[in-house]
Amino acid sequence: MQYDFDFSFLASTWPRFLHGAWLTIQLAAVAIVLGFVVGAVCALARTSGSARTKRLVGAYIEIIRNTPLLVQIFLVYFGIASIGFKISAEVSAALALTINIGAYSTEILRAGIESVARSQVEAGECLGLSRLQVYWHVVLLPAVERVYPALSSQFVLLMLASSVTSQISAEELTAVANLLQSETFRSFEVYIVVAVVYLALSFLFRTAFWAIGQLVFVRRRRLGTPL
Repeated sequence: MQYDFDFSFLASTWPRFLHGAWLTIQLAAVAIVLGFVVGAVCALARTSGSARTKRLVGAYIEIIRNTPLLVQIFLVYFGIASIGFKISAEVSAALALTINIGAYSTEILRAGIESVARSQVEAGECLGLSRLQVYWHVVLLPAVERVYPALSSQFVLLMLASSVTSQISAEELTAVANLLQSETFRSFEVYIVVAVVYLALSFLFRTAFWAIGQLVFVRRRRLGTPL
């Protein structure tokens, strides 16, 4: 059986693919930045907070890590609407992705924080650094540097996982593909194009994270440590 490929639809539909890819980048970027902040705060709370705080953060992590992302997206999207607030599908998607990546970032960062020796913290305190300076310069930055490869990989996976937000009509790349395949009846070709675009986005994100690592972590740049 012979199949004739036909990509002629790209001549008129490429702007829609571009729009979908741009929204995917925006959703991922917002979730990554906010999720990193959530992860850093929760990781510090889980390593040095009170017993109650540790239990609350632990419950958040277990709930998020043991439920599907799609279910979390539905809970955010329909839950917010059920209490009377009207927000767009894109905002709901960004919020759900932030909550999801925040839990995973917490555990990755916690591993980095716990790898920092107590003697380093004591040395910082002996030098007269404030508590905030100790957390930033002695704990958090070295911790992030140690887990940066794992953190970067998790962020790339988040970008790819953003495809499920198409289920709440967020018009990212996969949602655009779903619409185009129903209009053109060229499902195979449409999803081949989408796969290529996702590969390009993955390469773009990995390159961006490598550049950030080289800029922020001087030692990694000096030693030539790969991502």
